[in-house]
Amino acid sequence: MNRPVLAFALRRLGATLLLLLALSLLVFALMYLSPGDVARNMLGTRNVTPEALAEIRARYHLDEPFLTQYWLWVSQAVTGDFGTSIRTGGPVGPLMLSRTGITAATAGLAFLLSALVGIPVGIVAAVRRGRPLDRLLVGVSVVGVSAPGFAVGLLLLYVFALGLGWFPIYGTGDGFLDGLWHLVLPAVALALGLGAFVVKLTRAAVVRELDQDYVTFARGRGLPESAVLRIVLRNAAIPIVTSLGLMVAYLFGGTVLIEVTFALPGLGALMEESVLFKDVPVVQALTLVVAFVVSVTALVVDLSYLLIDPRVRARTVRTRAVRG
Repeated sequence: MNRPVLAFALRRLGATLLLLLALSLLVFALMYLSPGDVARNMLGTRNVTPEALAEIRARYHLDEPFLTQYWLWVSQAVTGDFGTSIRTGGPVGPLMLSRTGITAATAGLAFLLSALVGIPVGIVAAVRRGRPLDRLLVGVSVVGVSAPGFAVGLLLLYVFALGLGWFPIYGTGDGFLDGLWHLVLPAVALALGLGAFVVKLTRAAVVRELDQDYVTFARGRGLPESAVLRIVLRNAAIPIVTSLGLMVAYLFGGTVLIEVTFALPGLGALMEESVLFKDVPVVQALTLVVAFVVSVTALVVDLSYLLIDPRVRARTVRTRAVRG
């Protein structure tokens, strides 16, 4: 890797770290300012003495100023210690780890379905643009993008679980195959909106390349259509890869409602429970982890541009040379 490309990667990494710090501060501030008393939530609805409330606040540093509370949390978080859950009384890290498998499996399956179906369908729609098949695919993708994930999930449950009985209604199942079967409907509910999004972006990217002069020149030289399409897809790869990166952000946001709809004990359901209880350490940790995954995905997407398109790599080198 040459020096300009390495400098670009380091700049993007630094920007990612600053973004994570800003997001953690923002979420901590929102939880700090939200209504409700954490100490009273921990002690329940029974009558408590002021001394008991003071002890709880002192134990969890709730009586400290805002910046002190934030510094105590972030200084521990960078070492992997996210503190103690106010709701359960256990460490946040193992609590999150126990829920990660369900969310990762659901999101991963939805991602694969969206990419494996959305990209080919988008290419077919672009190649057949203006024809009935293109109009049909575009119309279906518009409906898919517009439909809320939880509503699609309820419809899938009603038809394929309650009506036909092909899939289980809720739960995670026993064993690998049974667990995978339980995740099919949640993954499909997530993938429908994502796949439609990928179809539209892929179609737009391929259509834009098909209208370029080099395509006309290549066809005029007698290149077979398959060779022309390979060149087009290589040049359209950047917006397609970008759409796949955006899918990651949508996945982690969409899993909250999907997991609640299908009663899945994943990170999304944990987020909902923690926000309702005002479990600040868990909400902070979950938000930071999601922000980390999304930010790293954006960083990987940016760096992949340098590998996919030599023009981007050359432009980065020229920009660095001019600044130098």
